[in-house]
Amino acid sequence: MYFTDRGIEELENRRGEEEVSLGWVAERLREFVDLNPDFEVPVERLATWLARLDDEDDEDL
Repeated sequence: MYFTDRGIEELENRRGEEEVSLGWVAERLREFVDLNPDFEVPVERLATWLARLDDEDDEDL
């Protein structure tokens, strides 16, 4: 188990039943980066990975 799994499990347990838009998630990610600028690169990588999940041309992500 990775350390981040605990946070992911907490997210799922606390908010797993909620329905939110990707616009809402994007805004929360922006807020997080504003408050935690050291995490800009990992958040950008996560957002890019999520955005390209269905792109068959981007297999090297």
